[in-house]
Amino acid sequence: MTSLPIDQMIDTENGLISREIFVSPEFHKQELEKLFTRAWLFVGHESQIAKPGDFFVSRMGDASVILCRDAQSKVHVFLNSCRHRGMKICRYEQGNTSLFVCPYHSWSYTTDGKLQGVPMFRALYDGTLDRSQWPLIEVPKLQIYKSTVWASWDPEAPDLLAYLGDAADHLDQVLDCRDGRPGGSEVIGVQKWILPSNWKFAAENFLGDTYHNPSHRSVDMIGIGPSGQKGHRRDNEYAKGQHVWIGFPAGHGVHSVHMPEQFDYQPGYAQYPEVEEYFRHAFHERQRRQGAKARIMPFTGNLFPNTSYHGRQPRGLCVWHPHSPTETEAWRFFLVDADAPAVVKDVLRRFYMRYSGPAGMTEQDDMENWLYATESSKGTIARRYPFNYQMSMGAYKVDDPVPGFVSTQITDQTPRNYYRVYARYMKGEAWDSLLGRDLAPLRQAAE
Repeated sequence: MTSLPIDQMIDTENGLISREIFVSPEFHKQELEKLFTRAWLFVGHESQIAKPGDFFVSRMGDASVILCRDAQSKVHVFLNSCRHRGMKICRYEQGNTSLFVCPYHSWSYTTDGKLQGVPMFRALYDGTLDRSQWPLIEVPKLQIYKSTVWASWDPEAPDLLAYLGDAADHLDQVLDCRDGRPGGSEVIGVQKWILPSNWKFAAENFLGDTYHNPSHRSVDMIGIGPSGQKGHRRDNEYAKGQHVWIGFPAGHGVHSVHMPEQFDYQPGYAQYPEVEEYFRHAFHERQRRQGAKARIMPFTGNLFPNTSYHGRQPRGLCVWHPHSPTETEAWRFFLVDADAPAVVKDVLRRFYMRYSGPAGMTEQDDMENWLYATESSKGTIARRYPFNYQMSMGAYKVDDPVPGFVSTQITDQTPRNYYRVYARYMKGEAWDSLLGRDLAPLRQAAE
């Protein structure tokens, strides 16, 4: 595969990024080869495979994979491809089974990946085929964090928590129960749709691009928040906090809110008294359990490369699967506390759908931006001119007031940091470099 002039196209020191990385088929091919085969990727949630035999068909880069729980309750991720002629062995989105049977030639596999059945084995293969050598292809690295399942095709990939670094503190606020208990989330639905956009536009948006908020003026006006109050798309619990935009050495970026030491619950569900009481109680329990950590309130974030999140409302994980340079398959995993009352889950489910996803009014605004930005960058003339990422150059601190490269104003620091790491993957650098263990110059620049 030919090398690409990455350093000419990604100039984070001067805040210039070539449009080629958003529209070039060659860049797309190398992303699949050099990035999606190495990075940790979100595959699914344990609540989707609660019982032995449960499976959920997911994706890793351009690969269809099967997330499943075997008869002994061990979790696996397999390439969704028969070892015989490559047919997709599982064509259902999810379900429960004791065997995966290829619809082409009926080779069958157990839920722990072993090749079990081969039609006419004795007549055609006896003495030739060693079934123990032909199991499903299993992902070499898999880790479960607070019920979320992550995998990497790189057997040398670091531990997941080393990969996440301090970004894990912000992800925790998505995955933990609303009352501060660790973990405890479940998936109540997955929305999937395809949009004519490069996947990086979506990932970048969740790094904390609040500069685009004028795009959402119409939904701000109609009262789309949980309470239905005009002028609010989300809960109003961030009003007294310090917004922080944080980049992390491994390329993750978040927009969180650092609340003052003394802050109280802000009502957001006045028209649903039972739901309002649930969140009020959870708020105070979270403060009691987490102490200083409760001062971090999550807004949005993106875990490198393509797993984004909304932290509070709508709470969920979003994965941007690349189909081509100009087409993305978006998946939203909506989360609630597994033990929340049914009325709470129902109210949240309805709010999630009107806010996010292909029918969500806010996400429709975002998708319009992403698809037109992609379309307008495909032309011969447009591709001669780079994008500008110069907002708030150098305006960040290190580990103040929370760990990371922290800006207290709207910034392009998080996408600049993201593309710095992206370029390193595209150049095939070692894991020490990809994890940012050589970032003394960035730290010195902020001092």
